[in-house]
Amino acid sequence: MFKGSMVAIVTPFRDGKFDEETYSDLIEWHIEQGTDGIVPCGTTGEASTLDFDEHYRVIEVAVKTANRRIPVIAGTGANSTEEAITLTKKAKELGADGALLVTPYYNKPTQEGLYRHYKVVAEEVDIPIVLYNVPGRTAVNLLPPTIARLAEIENIVGIKEATGDMKQVSELMRLCGDRITVVSGDDFTTLPLLALGGEGTISVVANIAPADVAEMYDAWVGGDIEKARKIHYRLEPLNYAMFIETNPAPVKASLAMMGKIEEELRLPLCEMSKSNKEKIEAILRVSGIIEGAKN
Repeated sequence: MFKGSMVAIVTPFRDGKFDEETYSDLIEWHIEQGTDGIVPCGTTGEASTLDFDEHYRVIEVAVKTANRRIPVIAGTGANSTEEAITLTKKAKELGADGALLVTPYYNKPTQEGLYRHYKVVAEEVDIPIVLYNVPGRTAVNLLPPTIARLAEIENIVGIKEATGDMKQVSELMRLCGDRITVVSGDDFTTLPLLALGGEGTISVVANIAPADVAEMYDAWVGGDIEKARKIHYRLEPLNYAMFIETNPAPVKASLAMMGKIEEELRLPLCEMSKSNKEKIEAILRVSGIIEGAKN
């Protein structure tokens, strides 16, 4: 249902407020560049700093702008199951095509707790659900046997896998087969995950290089392995740059250098150090993303 190059899109701010016009322009640009899906209100979208009304508005603008041309998979995860249900119900009401739910963070549930959390949300909200496993952010790892149990639930259709552990991904594929769509949640692992049977990526680097990420996926599914590999290596410096500091500070700095957004984050996130920004600028220039020094 959800595959290809999907972008974990940033939430642009201007003077402390959600910049709706810039956000719509970004989505239009992504559609022009070949992006296959928009994923608002994730980690890269600073969902944890949005209040409920803002969260809903970001989803609403994404749905309205995409206008069914490409799917919108709204981030609706929370470390409270009731809150996750509320967010997911609202995303469905607003017209999202699916919901991306990160594993509950901070409270560190057991595997049984994780299973029950997702099962209850799936039962309460009839919308396609994509699991999101990112232990580096959440301090909990959704393990393959638990994912296999969840894959039996009809509207749990996919997982964004961001462990960076290809052994775990391989075990996941072995257990789940074609019962769940697996996509990369870590740009470093997109091509290896495709080789294991994955079906795409929810990408950070696609925020600044959407055509390249889409082209890499298309080359892979088209059987042009060498082309896909060349694009993978071309993207590697950008993949590194996007995590030189905490995401999404680097990607927002990059988009600002490209003239796409204001470089504005919400506390506790803040602007990058000058030295790291200079490193990113050099990488963007060498990669052809920007033509000359900015900022």
